[in-house]
Amino acid sequence: MRVFLYGTLLDPSVLAARSGRRGLRGVAARLPGWMRVALRGQPYPTLVRARRQAVRGLLLTLAGAPLRRLRVYEGAAYRLLPVLVLGPRGRTAALAWIARQALADAGAPWQASHDRYAKHAK
Repeated sequence: MRVFLYGTLLDPSVLAARSGRRGLRGVAARLPGWMRVALRGQPYPTLVRARRQAVRGLLLTLAGAPLRRLRVYEGAAYRLLPVLVLGPRGRTAALAWIARQALADAGAPWQASHDRYAKHAK
């Protein structure tokens, strides 16, 4: 399954710790029409639609235990939803973990800061 990552899982150490697999490789991709914002009261991001924005991230293929472990990490607030990303070979269908829009703080763009979420990677 192709998955678009855009937040804490972009950090290789967090991805390895949470997936149970070191060395997962993906390709750079962009998700047009979306913006990365903070999840209310949490150090994590989510996505909201934003016509003139785009989110940079990573497109990778996941299956089996790593995918199951990442589903647990993402928790009940997030759902895997279909998105169209722009990768090295053009538009590609993928899935992205996106929280319910009521949980998004659309006025607070999210910036990666390893120290904000490193404690959750252990």
